[in-house]
Amino acid sequence: MIDNKKVIVVLPAYNAEKTLKTTYDEIPFDIVDDVILTDDMSSDKTVAAAKEIGIKHIIRHEVNKGYGANQKSCYNKALELGADIVVMLHPDYQYTPKLIHSMCYLIANGVYPAVIGSRILGKGALKGGMPYYKYVANRFLTLSQNLLMNQKLSEYHTGFRAFSKEILEKIDYNVNSDDFIFDNQMLAQIFYTDFEIAEITCPTKYFDDASSINFSRSTKYGLGVLKVSFHYFFSKLGIIKNSKFLKK
Repeated sequence: MIDNKKVIVVLPAYNAEKTLKTTYDEIPFDIVDDVILTDDMSSDKTVAAAKEIGIKHIIRHEVNKGYGANQKSCYNKALELGADIVVMLHPDYQYTPKLIHSMCYLIANGVYPAVIGSRILGKGALKGGMPYYKYVANRFLTLSQNLLMNQKLSEYHTGFRAFSKEILEKIDYNVNSDDFIFDNQMLAQIFYTDFEIAEITCPTKYFDDASSINFSRSTKYGLGVLKVSFHYFFSKLGIIKNSKFLKK
């Protein structure tokens, strides 16, 4: 806890058996009260590994629902357990849990309601092995989104995020996609509801056991990002109505 605020880390997992313990062991349990792992029907022994290291809250999807659906299960369970701050961390060890302190204190102290770990601030992305085509796509998509959404984030595509309970209760993330575009839709919802998002520099690691989507799915994701941004832009102008941007 931080000042009586309950901190829960959620781990949306898919085939994370090899990296789960390394990730878990770096979680700062001096402030983290609970960990939730949601397994999206992994083909490896992710669930067995989670039980072995002592994770109490494990949700296993009976079918593979997708990355977005995995996060929905995580956030719903975290709110059910009374979380005040929720940190979404990939269990593939691409991002270091050592930044959880910094992210959570910004929220707990009322400085920002949401914090993301940016691979682009500094030189973390290419230094950590991000493929160059993904780096270029990231920069192009981020520029497009900042223009369309009138924001100044260094990137919208990181998988390391922390949210206040207020945000999770205010936006309707359950109406979002079950696929990878969920992440982008959620940030758009947060901005649309007039919340601010802070960024901290986050190193990243690209290696064989780290999860990553291929070129085909990356292309689909990129087109989805542009679609979300244009929907946001036209919704702000009042030209269209999009259910994802309606306040609860």
